Amino acid sequence: MANAAHSQHGHDSHDAGHGSVKSYAIGFILSVILTLIPFGLVMYPTLPKSITLMIVVAFAVIQVLVHLVYFLHLDRSAAQRNNVIAFVFAAIVIVLLVGLSLWIMFSIHTFMMAK
Repeated sequence: MANAAHSQHGHDSHDAGHGSVKSYAIGFILSVILTLIPFGLVMYPTLPKSITLMIVVAFAVIQVLVHLVYFLHLDRSAAQRNNVIAFVFAAIVIVLLVGLSLWIMFSIHTFMMAK
């Protein structure tokens, strides 16, 4: 009977991975901070462009991780293991495709300009 009452409310084992309001608030605040700092560095340039670019890229990577943890609830738990593996595989494929495409284009440009 308890299972029937439990299923009537639409709750199941998948609800356990959802975040709390506190978790979403922390994720939102971190996202705003991780957006405002690079925005300020770009709008009010005080550092050399190369350092600003490195900081913006670093903050972008950190923000992706914040979104994965606080909004998509990816962690190292056994329940999320398949999702994490799928995400890592997709990230590797994307990095390889983009990286190798850029390498090919740079090589073609270099060889075409040499002649």
